[in-house]
Amino acid sequence: MSELRIIISGGGTGGHIFPAVSIANAVRELRPDAQILFVGAEGRMEMQRVPDAGYDIVGLPVAGFDRKRLWRNIPVLFKLLRSQWKARSIVRHFRPQVAVGVGGYASGPTLKTAGMMGIPTLLQEQNSYAGVTNKLLAKKARKICVAYEGMEKFFPANKLILTGNPVRQNLLNSALSREEAAQTFDLLPDKKTILVIGGSLGARTLNNTLKDGLDILQEHPDIQFIWQTGKYYYKEMAETLEDFAPLHNLRLMEFIKDMAAAYCAADLVVSRAGAGSISEFCLLHKPVILVPSPNVAEDHQTKNALALVNKKAALYVKDNEATDKLIPLAIATVTNAPQLKELSNNIAQLAHPDAARAIAQEVIRLAEEKNNKKA
Repeated sequence: MSELRIIISGGGTGGHIFPAVSIANAVRELRPDAQILFVGAEGRMEMQRVPDAGYDIVGLPVAGFDRKRLWRNIPVLFKLLRSQWKARSIVRHFRPQVAVGVGGYASGPTLKTAGMMGIPTLLQEQNSYAGVTNKLLAKKARKICVAYEGMEKFFPANKLILTGNPVRQNLLNSALSREEAAQTFDLLPDKKTILVIGGSLGARTLNNTLKDGLDILQEHPDIQFIWQTGKYYYKEMAETLEDFAPLHNLRLMEFIKDMAAAYCAADLVVSRAGAGSISEFCLLHKPVILVPSPNVAEDHQTKNALALVNKKAALYVKDNEATDKLIPLAIATVTNAPQLKELSNNIAQLAHPDAARAIAQEVIRLAEEKNNKKA
């Protein structure tokens, strides 16, 4: 059996890092001898999260473009040039048979350089609306693994493989009962529970909506709330709660470490519409109200949300309407058992439980093709 050396590049957010690590883990399951090197962006969260997962990572001095203040991009261009030189050195010394791009700042220079050096490349596009970097890299890519149907409007149809998005494995392996999950948050298992999550950093709209709606939560003691604020907003939200009458039906948390327990306890989730989160909701059959972030490239979160809404697999509230509509809709939905069942059944149809393995198999196949050409 010939050697297997793989570069996986990308990151910037958990939504890119979790799938990347899941792909690496799946490769290792199929080929324990595989040597895997991650390439990330200096100063971004992958530089810590990837080593925590047991993999080596090298950082590039790359940064994102400022689309609103173009004059600030001159240093960014120099960083991009330096990143391409460094990526060339990394590829030359590591000698991969295949390079995988999962999105994020580092994937651009890494995959472009690998392609120019004759290394087969594979892209993993998580969103229903393709990002600029992946559209540029698609010309040289051998295969493009996608999570949504209809992606031939962005990429060559003959390169597409519908795999779905890999998710954190620990979410699928949880053996918690609903009762145990509720007790984890000191909640009652017989009450309807709404989980509100805005990512590890937090979502301003979701936090302000709950902050302004505490009186409504107080009027519904029969409904419980688990509220993850994210680190940027926790202090402000905690201080607001201190000035409010005690809310025994609310659990305020900066960050939820045990997401498997949170999902298990929840009858309904309120969330942004990131591709990774949506894939988790599909796999766990979770009814969800999506509030897409307006602060993302090409408004791709709205397109992610509508892909589910059009199949009656999720509900959707616009960011600028959340203050008025979100909490009343969440309360009405969580108390409507037939609607919860319909949402759960429909979102389950969109799940791809073997996404990481499917992508790993394609990565290994490309590497073996490369080795066979050498032989």
